[in-house]
Amino acid sequence: MTNGSAIASQKNSVLISGIGVAGPALAYWLALYGFKTTLVEKAQHLRTAGYVIDFWGRGFDVAEKMEILPAIKREGYDIKELRIVGASGRRIGGFSADVFRSATNGRYVSIPRGELAKIIYQKIECHCETIFGDSVKKIDQDEDRVRVHFEREPPRDFEMVIGADGLHSVVRKLVFGNDDRFEKYLGYMVAAFSVKAYRPRDEDVYVSYSLPGKQVARFAMRDDRTMFLFVFANHQGRQIDPQNTNAHKDTLRAEFGQAGWECPRILAALEFCNELYFDRVSQIQMDTWSQGRVGLIGDAAFCPSLLAGQRAALAMIAAYVLAGELGRTGGRPQEAFERYEHRLHPFIAGKQKAAMQFAGSFAPKTRLGLFFRNQITKTFKLPFIAGLAMGPSLFDRVDLPDYPVPQNAPF
Repeated sequence: MTNGSAIASQKNSVLISGIGVAGPALAYWLALYGFKTTLVEKAQHLRTAGYVIDFWGRGFDVAEKMEILPAIKREGYDIKELRIVGASGRRIGGFSADVFRSATNGRYVSIPRGELAKIIYQKIECHCETIFGDSVKKIDQDEDRVRVHFEREPPRDFEMVIGADGLHSVVRKLVFGNDDRFEKYLGYMVAAFSVKAYRPRDEDVYVSYSLPGKQVARFAMRDDRTMFLFVFANHQGRQIDPQNTNAHKDTLRAEFGQAGWECPRILAALEFCNELYFDRVSQIQMDTWSQGRVGLIGDAAFCPSLLAGQRAALAMIAAYVLAGELGRTGGRPQEAFERYEHRLHPFIAGKQKAAMQFAGSFAPKTRLGLFFRNQITKTFKLPFIAGLAMGPSLFDRVDLPDYPVPQNAPF
């Protein structure tokens, strides 16, 4: 499906592969600087599956600049507590979410990733061309343009191409090489889904249950929906067809069928879900995020891993900086890419390092590790200890320039 008229090769034309958070965010900022953007997405429609994310930091500042904070707060949730429970359901650890709100001066919200993507897309959809149900299959570039071959659409020429197509980026594979060159698997798999009418419900509480190497959590959402998140250790990292939902469900049954707590009830609810998110917990580590007239952004360039908790915010930061540098350099891609990477590469590397250190505490692989994690979370009721443990990870030590916006900008 194509929205808008076909755009031939022309000055300041940009193809963005991926309609998640990073792609539409970049399209928004590029539109401000007069670029003509085309968004392409292999899914037939905007994806809404996923999990609840915590949103804060400089990404929060970018959302404010985009004037979408009211919508984010409206669709988001004011989580009161992270509660860790044992097999009987009794609380054995956890802490108040005020830890996050205090450290961020209240600039913190939890929101389903799909809702955030929808908010950004609705802001931009009337200002760019959108192609659903198609994907890039070949990229050829020279000094003046990039020729893109699609799975379905006829070939098109663009001045530049941006891969915003996630952890398993097609653009990255075509231009930079296979995933195994850049993907660092962190030893865990993750899955998420939501269903209606699940009981029990604990409003505004993130309830988590763990065994060594396994964690399942639930969160009560609006419209009587409950979202579930599974994380489990897997040494090899299972390679499963992303479209094979039945195989994903079989894997979750095998991993959590005997796990106790509410797992039998949750797995029974799994039978009624139509959309299931299932993937490896990995980082993407690259020395450079661009090659010629092709660049990468968001998870395609620097996925810090799901356990880092800041993928969407980092994607929005990168979108703001890349578009700003393209505007500042007059649309010269190589110069803009170099400035974009110089500004963000050290910052992202720090986030990735912190995420790797955090992975083991998120879902410890031993009973002793679980015990210590649960005991540490109990001490978070003391603001001083909570600040020492959580505060540094909540600070984004990067300056965002104030890029000049043309007076005739569309927003």
